[in-house]
Amino acid sequence: MSQYFDLGDETLWNPSNGASRLFQRQVDVFEAELGVPSGIGPMENDECQISLDTFEVFVHALLAKHRRTSHMILLALSEGFTATVLVLAERARIEVDWARLGAPSDAVLRDVQISTNGMALPPEGGAWAESLRERARELGRGMPR
Repeated sequence: MSQYFDLGDETLWNPSNGASRLFQRQVDVFEAELGVPSGIGPMENDECQISLDTFEVFVHALLAKHRRTSHMILLALSEGFTATVLVLAERARIEVDWARLGAPSDAVLRDVQISTNGMALPPEGGAWAESLRERARELGRGMPR
């Protein structure tokens, strides 16, 4: 059995029921964490529609939050979800402004890792983007349509 994540008539992902169920639960968590809706609709009759405009806002908010943290536990907990969402965003042809996301920011860093060596900073923007994009490419190969 499988379920479908669709954008109009195009299927972006056709995961197993278990993967779909876990992903949908994580969507709920990140909607609450980010304070924005995901645009990923409810699963009805094994199909779910994605609202492109709302999903695009969610994608950018998720990537911005991921970029601003250096906390190793938060990154470990969120990296797979973020990369999965990135695959869906790419399949939906959402333009991600990697240069803007990777640029140094005056924004307050959130959820930084503090250790005996001091505060860890997020990785350099290009390295961060390439690492996340590589993870998305890996996952994308295992995400059937």
